[in-house]
Amino acid sequence: MTRTLIWFRDDLRTADHEALLTACQRAEGPGDVVALYVLDEVSPGVRPLGGAVKWWLHHALESLKADLAELGIPLLLRAGDPAKLLPALAQELGAEKVQWSRRYGGPERAADAGIKAALPEQRVEVESFNASLLHEPWTVETNTGGPYKVYTPFWKQISVRDPGAPVQRPTPLGPIADAEAALPTISEGAGNLEDWQLLPTRPDWAGGLRENWTPTETGGHARLSEFLNHQLEDYDDARDVPAGDNTSRISPYLRFGQLSPRQVWHAAHQETEEAVEKFLSEIGWREFCWHLLFHFPQLPHTNLRAQFDAYPWKTRDQAPEDFRAWAKGETGFPWVDAGQRQLWETGHMHNRVRMASASLLIKNLGIDWREGEAWFWDTLVDADAASNPANWQWVAGCGMDAAPYFRIFNPERQRERFDPRGHYVSAWIPELNTPDYPAPIVDLKASREEALEHYSQISGK
Repeated sequence: MTRTLIWFRDDLRTADHEALLTACQRAEGPGDVVALYVLDEVSPGVRPLGGAVKWWLHHALESLKADLAELGIPLLLRAGDPAKLLPALAQELGAEKVQWSRRYGGPERAADAGIKAALPEQRVEVESFNASLLHEPWTVETNTGGPYKVYTPFWKQISVRDPGAPVQRPTPLGPIADAEAALPTISEGAGNLEDWQLLPTRPDWAGGLRENWTPTETGGHARLSEFLNHQLEDYDDARDVPAGDNTSRISPYLRFGQLSPRQVWHAAHQETEEAVEKFLSEIGWREFCWHLLFHFPQLPHTNLRAQFDAYPWKTRDQAPEDFRAWAKGETGFPWVDAGQRQLWETGHMHNRVRMASASLLIKNLGIDWREGEAWFWDTLVDADAASNPANWQWVAGCGMDAAPYFRIFNPERQRERFDPRGHYVSAWIPELNTPDYPAPIVDLKASREEALEHYSQISGK
């Protein structure tokens, strides 16, 4: 018997999971494969999870446990430092192999490298797999051998490359009771999901999340099918319109690995709609963000264009009223306020509105992009370590392939263009056009001119 421990991270699914499949193919019966999830908020540099992500994680783990049980695989839960937990647990279980899906952030790679070096010392083999990207960062290079810093040529290269077909779900190994009976007695640790307190209670602000999402692997596939069958046809024309169901809304499922990019790619290529390529280019942008994080691990907290270090942005503590108005959706700009209220209620904001909201905070209110990124990190169900900071740096102009410094979204023009009948805004701001709705907190024209002056100074123009 060879017992394999599968360490799940951001790959909370059972289909298209090579680490899981290979272990099951090698197994002789129940108990030969054991799954593990570690809630790690203590490893050096690893960022604590935001509130909305914690809510999703709780339900994703509940769902994963049930799905694995159908395969005859127990899921163990632990909280703490994986560098200490994995070697100890592998020894207790008598595991000869530990397998996981690779991660691409700097702190995560460092943690994995340390564990990978330590486990062989106790005669435990380690094997890792790709589960989160179409193509891993070291497989995509420019003609000069470096990383892409501009999206268009990056997409041009990967859009014609075959990521391979998704692998199947494993065949069940046997009854879960037999698997649990086959395991040795092990220390419990922090093994109760309820004890992690991932769900909000006082107050319980997750009602809108429960109404809007099914945070399971099955829910992810259902959402993808719904989009491909009903929304894809009009995606090119309707994707920038936030009223209605016009986008895929699969980002949280990708963030938690309940859908794999390969599954999305394969399913989309079964469609004949012209809009498929535009949709897949959005998957490509996600891929680009992860490649940026791999090559520039300082992405979440440092301007990638160093000249922006001299930009006189304010912190939220230096502009508390402005930041609060922005976060609460009380800026007096309906387009932005609707988006912020949608975010708070559902854990999601339409991408077109995200860009305008970020632009207002950074370029009109003069608040540091990192403050907005941190707010989104805490409130978005799809907040991840790559796309969230990369998109904020894109809007700010300080990232790779960023928007030009002079591109400042006008929220009023955005509203007129993409919500001309007011369906989106009125859905989230019932007090609009009443005395209860606040006046604008900033002069768009004057603040735009001030931002352009600051940008001109740091760019040497």
